[in-house]
Amino acid sequence: MEQLKKQLAAFGWPRIIIFLFLLSLFIAAPFVNVSIGASLSDTINRFGMNALLVLAMVPMVQAGCGLNFGLSLGVIGGLLGATIAMELNLVGWAGFFSAVAFTIVICAVIGYAYGKLLNLIKGEEMTIALYVGFAAVMFMSILWLLLPYTNPTMVWGYAGKGLRTTITLEGYWLKILNNLWAFKIGAFVFPTGLILFVFICFFIMKVFMKTRTGTALTAVGSNPEFARASGVNIDRARIISTVLSTVIGGVGILLYQQSFGFIQLYQAPLFMAFPAVAAILIGGASVNKASILNVMLGTFLFQGILTMTPSVINSVLQTDMSEVIRIVLSNGMILYALTRKTQAAR
Repeated sequence: MEQLKKQLAAFGWPRIIIFLFLLSLFIAAPFVNVSIGASLSDTINRFGMNALLVLAMVPMVQAGCGLNFGLSLGVIGGLLGATIAMELNLVGWAGFFSAVAFTIVICAVIGYAYGKLLNLIKGEEMTIALYVGFAAVMFMSILWLLLPYTNPTMVWGYAGKGLRTTITLEGYWLKILNNLWAFKIGAFVFPTGLILFVFICFFIMKVFMKTRTGTALTAVGSNPEFARASGVNIDRARIISTVLSTVIGGVGILLYQQSFGFIQLYQAPLFMAFPAVAAILIGGASVNKASILNVMLGTFLFQGILTMTPSVINSVLQTDMSEVIRIVLSNGMILYALTRKTQAAR
Protein backbone atom coordinates (compact mmCIF):
# COMPACT_ATOMS: atom_id res chain seq x y z
CA MET A 1 0.00 0.00 0.00
CA GLU A 2 2.83 2.39 0.88
CA GLN A 3 4.53 1.58 -2.41
CA LEU A 4 1.30 2.35 -4.29
CA LYS A 5 0.96 5.67 -2.49
CA LYS A 6 4.54 6.58 -3.42
CA GLN A 7 3.92 5.72 -7.06
CA LEU A 8 0.71 7.75 -7.13
CA ALA A 9 2.48 10.69 -5.50
CA ALA A 10 5.33 10.43 -8.00
CA PHE A 11 2.91 10.41 -10.93
CA GLY A 12 1.17 13.46 -9.48
CA TRP A 13 -2.38 13.85 -8.26
CA PRO A 14 -3.24 16.58 -10.80
CA ARG A 15 -2.40 14.20 -13.66
CA ILE A 16 -4.35 11.37 -12.05
CA ILE A 17 -7.41 13.60 -11.61
CA ILE A 18 -7.19 14.86 -15.20
CA PHE A 19 -6.79 11.31 -16.54
CA LEU A 20 -9.80 10.06 -14.56
CA PHE A 21 -11.86 13.07 -15.67
CA LEU A 22 -10.99 12.40 -19.32
CA LEU A 23 -11.80 8.70 -18.91
CA SER A 24 -15.16 9.59 -17.37
CA LEU A 25 -15.93 11.84 -20.36
CA PHE A 26 -15.29 8.98 -22.81
CA ILE A 27 -17.46 6.65 -20.70
CA ALA A 28 -20.28 9.20 -20.51
CA ALA A 29 -20.12 10.10 -24.23
CA PRO A 30 -22.48 7.37 -25.54
CA PHE A 31 -25.12 8.28 -22.94
CA VAL A 32 -25.39 11.86 -24.29
CA ASN A 33 -25.35 10.80 -27.97
CA VAL A 34 -21.72 11.79 -28.56
CA SER A 35 -19.77 9.62 -31.01
CA ILE A 36 -16.69 8.11 -29.35
CA GLY A 37 -15.12 7.49 -32.76
CA ALA A 38 -15.46 11.10 -33.86
CA SER A 39 -14.31 12.38 -30.47
CA LEU A 40 -11.24 10.14 -30.44
CA SER A 41 -10.47 11.19 -34.02
CA ASP A 42 -10.66 14.87 -33.02
CA THR A 43 -8.43 14.22 -30.00
CA ILE A 44 -5.75 12.51 -32.11
CA ASN A 45 -5.95 15.26 -34.72
CA ARG A 46 -5.51 17.95 -32.08
CA PHE A 47 -2.66 15.94 -30.58
CA GLY A 48 -0.87 16.08 -33.94
CA MET A 49 -1.61 19.77 -34.40
CA ASN A 50 -0.15 20.75 -31.03
CA ALA A 51 2.51 18.12 -30.29
CA LEU A 52 5.48 20.03 -31.76
CA LEU A 53 4.47 23.23 -29.98
CA VAL A 54 4.70 21.27 -26.73
CA LEU A 55 7.92 19.53 -27.83
CA ALA A 56 9.46 23.00 -28.23
CA MET A 57 9.51 23.23 -24.42
CA VAL A 58 11.94 20.32 -23.97
CA PRO A 59 15.31 21.78 -25.10
CA MET A 60 15.08 24.91 -22.96
CA VAL A 61 13.82 23.05 -19.90
CA GLN A 62 16.64 20.51 -20.21
CA ALA A 63 19.22 23.29 -20.57
CA GLY A 64 18.04 25.05 -17.42
CA CYS A 65 16.30 27.95 -19.17
CA GLY A 66 12.91 27.00 -17.74
CA LEU A 67 9.57 26.83 -19.53
CA ASN A 68 9.63 28.65 -22.86
CA PHE A 69 7.04 31.37 -22.38
CA GLY A 70 8.60 33.04 -25.42
CA LEU A 71 7.22 30.35 -27.73
CA SER A 72 5.47 33.06 -29.73
CA LEU A 73 8.91 33.97 -31.18
CA GLY A 74 9.00 30.58 -32.90
CA VAL A 75 5.38 30.96 -33.94
CA ILE A 76 6.20 34.30 -35.55
CA GLY A 77 9.08 32.64 -37.43
CA GLY A 78 6.68 29.97 -38.67
CA LEU A 79 4.18 32.60 -39.78
CA LEU A 80 6.91 34.41 -41.71
CA GLY A 81 8.02 31.16 -43.34
CA ALA A 82 4.48 30.28 -44.39
CA THR A 83 3.64 33.73 -45.76
CA ILE A 84 6.91 33.90 -47.73
CA ALA A 85 6.16 30.54 -49.34
CA MET A 86 2.66 31.74 -50.23
CA GLU A 87 4.02 35.00 -51.59
CA LEU A 88 6.19 32.94 -53.95
CA ASN A 89 3.06 30.96 -54.99
CA LEU A 90 4.54 27.67 -53.86
CA VAL A 91 1.82 25.06 -53.43
CA GLY A 92 1.46 21.41 -52.41
CA TRP A 93 4.45 19.56 -51.03
CA ALA A 94 6.85 22.09 -52.54
CA GLY A 95 5.01 24.87 -50.74
CA PHE A 96 4.85 23.09 -47.39
CA PHE A 97 8.50 22.03 -47.31
CA SER A 98 9.60 25.43 -48.60
CA ALA A 99 7.69 26.97 -45.70
CA VAL A 100 9.50 24.55 -43.37
CA ALA A 101 12.89 25.53 -44.85
CA PHE A 102 12.18 29.27 -44.59
CA THR A 103 10.93 28.76 -41.04
CA ILE A 104 14.06 26.89 -39.94
CA VAL A 105 16.34 29.67 -41.22
CA ILE A 106 14.25 32.50 -39.75
CA CYS A 107 13.74 30.76 -36.40
CA ALA A 108 17.43 29.90 -36.12
CA VAL A 109 18.27 33.60 -36.35
CA ILE A 110 15.52 34.58 -33.91
CA GLY A 111 16.49 31.76 -31.53
CA TYR A 112 20.14 32.84 -31.53
CA ALA A 113 19.23 36.42 -30.57
CA TYR A 114 16.75 35.06 -28.01
CA GLY A 115 19.45 32.90 -26.45
CA LYS A 116 21.94 35.79 -26.29
CA LEU A 117 19.33 37.82 -24.43
CA LEU A 118 18.50 35.04 -21.94
CA ASN A 119 22.19 34.58 -21.20
CA LEU A 120 22.22 38.14 -19.88
CA ILE A 121 19.49 37.54 -17.31
CA LYS A 122 20.11 34.06 -15.94
CA GLY A 123 17.63 33.09 -13.25
CA GLU A 124 14.78 35.19 -14.65
CA GLU A 125 14.40 33.49 -18.03
CA MET A 126 10.70 32.65 -17.82
CA THR A 127 9.67 36.18 -16.81
CA ILE A 128 11.78 37.86 -19.48
CA ALA A 129 10.70 35.32 -22.12
CA LEU A 130 7.05 36.12 -21.44
CA TYR A 131 7.54 39.85 -21.99
CA VAL A 132 9.83 39.34 -25.00
CA GLY A 133 7.18 37.14 -26.60
CA PHE A 134 4.43 39.68 -25.94
CA ALA A 135 6.57 42.53 -27.29
CA ALA A 136 7.46 40.57 -30.43
CA VAL A 137 3.80 39.86 -31.19
CA MET A 138 2.91 43.55 -30.82
CA PHE A 139 5.86 44.58 -32.99
CA MET A 140 4.85 42.10 -35.70
CA SER A 141 1.29 43.44 -35.59
CA ILE A 142 2.75 46.60 -37.10
CA LEU A 143 5.07 44.81 -39.53
CA TRP A 144 2.27 42.65 -40.97
CA LEU A 145 0.79 45.90 -42.31
CA LEU A 146 4.09 47.23 -43.65
CA LEU A 147 5.86 44.22 -45.17
CA PRO A 148 5.73 44.29 -49.01
CA TYR A 149 3.48 41.28 -49.64
CA THR A 150 1.46 41.40 -52.87
CA ASN A 151 -0.28 38.01 -53.12
CA PRO A 152 -3.99 38.90 -53.56
CA THR A 153 -5.10 35.96 -51.39
CA MET A 154 -3.09 37.41 -48.49
CA VAL A 155 -3.40 41.21 -48.61
CA TRP A 156 -6.38 43.38 -47.78
CA GLY A 157 -8.58 43.69 -50.85
CA TYR A 158 -9.55 47.34 -50.48
CA ALA A 159 -5.99 48.63 -50.03
CA GLY A 160 -3.92 46.03 -51.87
CA LYS A 161 -1.35 45.98 -49.07
CA GLY A 162 -1.04 44.77 -45.51
CA LEU A 163 -1.76 41.17 -44.62
CA ARG A 164 -5.22 40.01 -43.63
CA THR A 165 -5.95 38.84 -40.12
CA THR A 166 -6.79 35.32 -41.33
CA ILE A 167 -5.38 33.76 -44.51
CA THR A 168 -6.77 30.55 -45.96
CA LEU A 169 -4.45 27.73 -46.99
CA GLU A 170 -6.90 26.33 -49.51
CA GLY A 171 -5.07 25.85 -52.78
CA TYR A 172 -1.69 25.78 -51.02
CA TRP A 173 -1.08 22.97 -48.49
CA LEU A 174 -4.39 22.59 -46.68
CA LYS A 175 -4.41 19.30 -44.68
CA ILE A 176 -1.52 18.01 -46.78
CA LEU A 177 -0.24 15.88 -43.90
CA ASN A 178 -3.66 15.01 -42.47
CA ASN A 179 -4.78 13.48 -45.77
CA LEU A 180 -1.55 11.55 -46.40
CA TRP A 181 -2.35 7.82 -45.96
CA ALA A 182 -5.34 8.71 -43.78
CA PHE A 183 -7.85 5.92 -43.17
CA LYS A 184 -11.41 5.88 -41.88
CA ILE A 185 -13.26 3.36 -39.70
CA GLY A 186 -16.83 4.53 -39.20
CA ALA A 187 -16.70 7.99 -37.64
CA PHE A 188 -13.03 7.53 -36.70
CA VAL A 189 -10.47 9.09 -39.06
CA PHE A 190 -6.77 8.60 -38.39
CA PRO A 191 -4.48 11.34 -39.83
CA THR A 192 -1.57 9.01 -40.60
CA GLY A 193 0.71 11.55 -42.29
CA LEU A 194 0.33 14.09 -39.50
CA ILE A 195 1.04 11.59 -36.70
CA LEU A 196 3.93 10.07 -38.67
CA PHE A 197 5.54 13.49 -39.12
CA VAL A 198 5.15 14.19 -35.39
CA PHE A 199 6.73 10.90 -34.36
CA ILE A 200 9.61 11.40 -36.78
CA CYS A 201 10.28 14.71 -35.02
CA PHE A 202 10.03 12.94 -31.65
CA PHE A 203 12.58 10.38 -32.84
CA ILE A 204 14.98 13.05 -34.10
CA MET A 205 14.75 14.88 -30.77
CA LYS A 206 15.28 11.64 -28.85
CA VAL A 207 18.40 10.84 -30.90
CA PHE A 208 19.70 14.41 -30.55
CA MET A 209 19.34 14.39 -26.76
CA LYS A 210 21.57 11.30 -26.66
CA THR A 211 24.33 12.94 -28.69
CA ARG A 212 27.25 14.74 -27.08
CA THR A 213 25.58 18.11 -27.60
CA GLY A 214 22.26 16.89 -26.22
CA THR A 215 23.97 15.39 -23.19
CA ALA A 216 25.73 18.70 -22.64
CA LEU A 217 22.37 20.51 -22.63
CA THR A 218 21.05 18.15 -19.96
CA ALA A 219 24.23 18.54 -17.92
CA VAL A 220 23.95 22.33 -18.02
CA GLY A 221 20.36 22.16 -16.83
CA SER A 222 20.87 19.60 -14.06
CA ASN A 223 24.25 20.72 -12.71
CA PRO A 224 25.81 23.79 -14.35
CA GLU A 225 28.86 23.79 -12.08
CA PHE A 226 29.69 20.20 -12.97
CA ALA A 227 29.09 20.97 -16.65
CA ARG A 228 31.45 23.94 -16.49
CA ALA A 229 34.10 21.84 -14.75
CA SER A 230 33.72 19.25 -17.52
CA GLY A 231 34.54 21.84 -20.16
CA VAL A 232 31.00 22.55 -21.39
CA ASN A 233 30.42 26.08 -22.67
CA ILE A 234 27.26 26.89 -20.73
CA ASP A 235 26.28 29.99 -22.69
CA ARG A 236 26.70 28.15 -25.99
CA ALA A 237 24.62 25.21 -24.74
CA ARG A 238 21.83 27.55 -23.66
CA ILE A 239 21.84 29.28 -27.06
CA ILE A 240 21.61 25.90 -28.80
CA SER A 241 18.57 25.12 -26.66
CA THR A 242 16.82 28.39 -27.54
CA VAL A 243 17.57 27.90 -31.25
CA LEU A 244 16.16 24.36 -31.11
CA SER A 245 13.11 25.44 -29.16
CA THR A 246 12.37 28.32 -31.52
CA VAL A 247 12.82 26.17 -34.65
CA ILE A 248 10.58 23.40 -33.30
CA GLY A 249 7.95 25.98 -32.35
CA GLY A 250 8.08 27.44 -35.86
CA VAL A 251 7.68 24.06 -37.55
CA GLY A 252 4.97 23.25 -35.00
CA ILE A 253 2.83 26.18 -36.06
CA LEU A 254 3.11 25.02 -39.69
CA LEU A 255 1.65 21.66 -38.64
CA TYR A 256 -1.07 23.46 -36.75
CA GLN A 257 -1.88 25.69 -39.75
CA GLN A 258 -2.10 22.94 -42.36
CA SER A 259 -4.52 21.02 -40.16
CA PHE A 260 -6.53 24.05 -39.05
CA GLY A 261 -6.72 25.43 -42.60
CA PHE A 262 -5.80 29.05 -41.90
CA ILE A 263 -2.86 31.27 -41.01
CA GLN A 264 -3.77 33.62 -38.18
CA LEU A 265 -1.68 36.77 -37.80
CA TYR A 266 -1.45 39.88 -35.63
CA GLN A 267 -2.28 39.02 -31.99
CA ALA A 268 -3.19 35.37 -32.60
CA PRO A 269 0.22 34.05 -31.32
CA LEU A 270 0.01 36.12 -28.12
CA PHE A 271 -1.06 33.36 -25.71
CA MET A 272 0.00 30.25 -27.64
CA ALA A 273 2.74 29.48 -25.12
CA PHE A 274 0.30 28.89 -22.25
CA PRO A 275 -1.49 25.77 -23.59
CA ALA A 276 1.89 24.28 -24.56
CA VAL A 277 3.34 24.97 -21.12
CA ALA A 278 0.26 23.54 -19.42
CA ALA A 279 0.32 20.42 -21.60
CA ILE A 280 3.92 19.49 -20.84
CA LEU A 281 3.33 20.09 -17.12
CA ILE A 282 0.26 17.85 -17.20
CA GLY A 283 2.48 15.21 -18.81
CA GLY A 284 4.73 15.17 -15.74
CA ALA A 285 7.44 17.66 -16.64
CA SER A 286 8.71 20.33 -14.27
CA VAL A 287 10.49 23.62 -14.80
CA ASN A 288 13.79 21.72 -14.52
CA LYS A 289 13.17 18.43 -16.35
CA ALA A 290 11.13 17.36 -19.36
CA SER A 291 11.03 14.38 -21.70
CA ILE A 292 9.31 13.30 -24.90
CA LEU A 293 7.08 11.02 -22.82
CA ASN A 294 5.90 14.10 -20.91
CA VAL A 295 5.12 15.75 -24.25
CA MET A 296 3.11 12.79 -25.56
CA LEU A 297 1.14 12.18 -22.38
CA GLY A 298 0.50 15.83 -21.60
CA THR A 299 -0.57 16.79 -25.12
CA PHE A 300 -3.00 13.86 -25.34
CA LEU A 301 -4.55 14.56 -21.93
CA PHE A 302 -4.81 18.31 -22.47
CA GLN A 303 -6.24 18.10 -25.97
CA GLY A 304 -8.51 15.23 -24.92
CA ILE A 305 -10.04 17.42 -22.24
CA LEU A 306 -10.50 20.31 -24.69
CA THR A 307 -12.11 17.98 -27.24
CA MET A 308 -14.41 16.01 -24.98
CA THR A 309 -15.55 18.79 -22.65
CA PRO A 310 -17.58 20.80 -25.20
CA SER A 311 -19.36 17.75 -26.58
CA VAL A 312 -20.11 15.91 -23.31
CA ILE A 313 -20.37 18.59 -20.63
CA ASN A 314 -22.24 21.00 -22.89
CA SER A 315 -24.80 18.29 -23.69
CA VAL A 316 -25.45 17.83 -19.97
CA LEU A 317 -25.34 21.44 -18.77
CA GLN A 318 -26.62 23.05 -21.99
CA THR A 319 -23.86 25.67 -21.80
CA ASP A 320 -20.37 26.08 -23.23
CA MET A 321 -17.78 25.28 -20.55
CA SER A 322 -14.83 24.50 -22.84
CA GLU A 323 -13.14 27.91 -22.58
CA VAL A 324 -13.59 28.03 -18.81
CA ILE A 325 -12.04 24.57 -18.38
CA ARG A 326 -9.20 25.44 -20.78
CA ILE A 327 -8.29 28.55 -18.78
CA VAL A 328 -8.58 26.81 -15.40
CA LEU A 329 -6.56 23.82 -16.61
CA SER A 330 -3.82 25.89 -18.28
CA ASN A 331 -3.29 28.43 -15.54
CA GLY A 332 -3.86 25.90 -12.77
CA MET A 333 -1.10 23.57 -13.99
CA ILE A 334 1.32 26.46 -14.53
CA LEU A 335 0.63 27.76 -11.02
CA TYR A 336 1.02 24.25 -9.61
CA ALA A 337 4.41 23.78 -11.27
CA LEU A 338 5.75 27.17 -10.23
CA THR A 339 4.54 26.59 -6.66
CA ARG A 340 6.39 23.26 -6.54
CA LYS A 341 9.55 25.00 -7.80
CA THR A 342 9.29 27.58 -5.04
CA GLN A 343 8.82 24.88 -2.39
CA ALA A 344 11.79 22.91 -3.73
CA ALA A 345 13.96 26.02 -3.60
CA ARG A 346 13.18 26.38 0.10
